[in-house]
Amino acid sequence: MKLQGKTAIVTGGGRDIGRAVAIKLAAEGAAVAINYFSSSEGADSAVAEITAAGGKAFALQGDLNTQEGVDALVNKAYDEFGSVDVLVNNTGGLIARIKIAEMSLEHWNNVMDLNLTSTFMMTKACLAKMKSGAIVNLASQAGRDGGGPGSVAYSASKGAVMTFTRGLAKELGPDIRVNALCPGMIDTDFHNIHTPDAARRGLEANAPVRRQGLPEDVANLVLFLACEDSAFITGANVDINGGMLFS
Repeated sequence: MKLQGKTAIVTGGGRDIGRAVAIKLAAEGAAVAINYFSSSEGADSAVAEITAAGGKAFALQGDLNTQEGVDALVNKAYDEFGSVDVLVNNTGGLIARIKIAEMSLEHWNNVMDLNLTSTFMMTKACLAKMKSGAIVNLASQAGRDGGGPGSVAYSASKGAVMTFTRGLAKELGPDIRVNALCPGMIDTDFHNIHTPDAARRGLEANAPVRRQGLPEDVANLVLFLACEDSAFITGANVDINGGMLFS
């Protein structure tokens, strides 16, 4: 197993990509701490699936834009499992599509906090416990191409996550590697809520792989970046979009 004896923290692990990542890392031997904000059913079912297979996991509700929420998650993971070796910063979201002319400062700050500040806060807290290991951040294809209509704040925050990843890789090497993923169209609630169905069908017709991505596709790549199979990769922002954007 590629993560035997390791502890992984997965934020936003109650649904979609985060849930798939938690289950994938656990299948490779990691003890997994799952954070969720509102998706208690998905987080609890992930813990049940992991423990039924003989693994170790817990789920903890928390707001990762608060120091209290961050510290509770990191401290519980360390106290229960004895280390923090892998951090997957998956918390984030678009909130709403709002064009810049109609955008309030409150909305801008909320999007930045959700996607960028939470990543900073979790990373800083984990570094107090990590001697070595890997950090995997979830950025977005929107961080490369600016995203769709009304997603300026989201794409800017994800571009910042990409730059944060590069700078952190330089700062934390060689002991801790830091990489990010830039998912394109993945079949998740994010796109169920924010993306018109016609756009999704258009991607399926035009993508070289002729389909949307699955959460499990992303989880497979997170595992690769979290384990020693990627030991010579750090500071990378890896595209996973079915061939719709080449960087």
